[in-house]
Amino acid sequence: MSTSARPLAVRLAASSDERLEALLRARGVRPDAPWNDFFDAAEWLLEPASIERTTSTLTRQEARDLQQAARGADAGASRSALIDLALLDDEGAVPPPVAAVVAERADVPDADPAVPPAASDAETASAAERASATVGALADLLLAARNTPLALVASGVLTAGERRRMAESGIETGTVDDLRALAVTAGLARADERVLVTTAAAEQWLASSFAVRWAVVTEAFRSGMPRGIRSGTGWIAPAAWSGAHPWDASWPQVAERLRREAQLLGLETPSGAEPVWAATLRAGDEADTAPLSALLPSEIDKVFLQNDLTAIAPGPLHPALDNRLRAMTQHDSAQASSYRFTAESVARALVDGETEASLTEFLSALSLTGLPQPLTYLLAQTAARHGLVRVAPYEGGGTRVTSADAGLLAAIEVDRGLRPLGLLREGDALITRVGAETVAWALSDGRYPATLVDADGAPVATARRHLAESPTRPHTSFAPLIARLREHHEVDSDAAWLDRELDAAVRARAVLEVEVAMPDGSSRALVLEASGLGGGRLRGRDRAADVERTLPVRSIRSVRVVTD
Repeated sequence: MSTSARPLAVRLAASSDERLEALLRARGVRPDAPWNDFFDAAEWLLEPASIERTTSTLTRQEARDLQQAARGADAGASRSALIDLALLDDEGAVPPPVAAVVAERADVPDADPAVPPAASDAETASAAERASATVGALADLLLAARNTPLALVASGVLTAGERRRMAESGIETGTVDDLRALAVTAGLARADERVLVTTAAAEQWLASSFAVRWAVVTEAFRSGMPRGIRSGTGWIAPAAWSGAHPWDASWPQVAERLRREAQLLGLETPSGAEPVWAATLRAGDEADTAPLSALLPSEIDKVFLQNDLTAIAPGPLHPALDNRLRAMTQHDSAQASSYRFTAESVARALVDGETEASLTEFLSALSLTGLPQPLTYLLAQTAARHGLVRVAPYEGGGTRVTSADAGLLAAIEVDRGLRPLGLLREGDALITRVGAETVAWALSDGRYPATLVDADGAPVATARRHLAESPTRPHTSFAPLIARLREHHEVDSDAAWLDRELDAAVRARAVLEVEVAMPDGSSRALVLEASGLGGGRLRGRDRAADVERTLPVRSIRSVRVVTD
């Protein structure tokens, strides 16, 4: 048993509940820790594994100051933080168990206070283009996840199939997981049971301008930075990020990922230079998008509609218009300014709640060239065919599929791709236990002109949106644990500590030098081979007299383990 545990236990017992909870959280203690008293807590906090985990979280300055304190110097600016972590005692001294762990750590060099060099005009322009491309790719990722949640592996990254899907949509394979991380950091998406789903915040973000989109993501990126690379409300020079947590073995990979994300957002160039808008954020100020926006084309609100059923945007289309246009077209991300109308894409828009009239009105207002006749025909023909298959709720929570075209209904009945729906013939309809909205989307994906209707036959919009629900994070309270520790805390801490020392010695069959108070007030030292403890008495063999002795614990003044 460490002799350092006793003063720490006394200190813990004297701490307020608030300070105790802060310490337990910072040290990664589980609220259901099987501790009986503060001595248990102190021993756990001083275990080498616990100390190693905690020192791995220290910043460069904290690690350096702890190292200096372990060598007898003052802990400097980190003194208070290290005391709060129980890595220093209240006097600023390093407990022996902590000193032993620190002695095995590599020396920590001084921090490099260098400021990143300013980017050249060419580097600044390139960083702006990179930021624009990143925001666009992030929007593509969110739009894909909004319609169909993206599958994740156990580590939280996208599956190989989803990576291929994103690559086909024009997103660079090497940036997919960095984009996913940025989306999660900004609160635009989150992992939910092995899938990535968008949040309600993503809807507003997708409808915002580039400047707002970029500002939201970059400010969230800054807010989510680990404390080792933070400087006030800003951050230290990226060149120093790799050494920000010197005793964390996983930190170099984390730092590398953060620098990749910073470059994706245009906050750093590949050479390590800094654009002017990044300097503002690094200093802790609000994002200034003006210098960035000035280097990018202005967003537009018009497109050219062509006879070949394509729409060409002569510049970056305003996001709200882009989102709606994408919902009725096939969009080629590799050629961001191109959109193609197909019967399937228009049918999808109709299922989402659009009508022939709303599509015509929107496209007429958007077009610089009017509404081409081929597109007018496509809208009319698709709208006329839309609703030929009607999907309605059925008794018992099932679904009923009907159609005026008996041949079309027969084709649905034998379609192998629809077998998972379990459609069964019932008179002039097909029934299934699957929900109506799921059936409607399955038919639509199978290129059938399906319309979801309610019980009265009125069409129902079925926009395919998979938004993450607000996470319900259970509050992990340490109150029960702290209450139990206080309940079992002995008023006489000296007696409690003595009991623990004796118990540990008996279990280890240790040899003890025991100072015993005699009836006449004098003291006598005995060397015993501890063999038992119970009923308030210590049993052991007296080495000098070679006899078994039983001593009242209340008469023992001190105990010391004898090492041979």
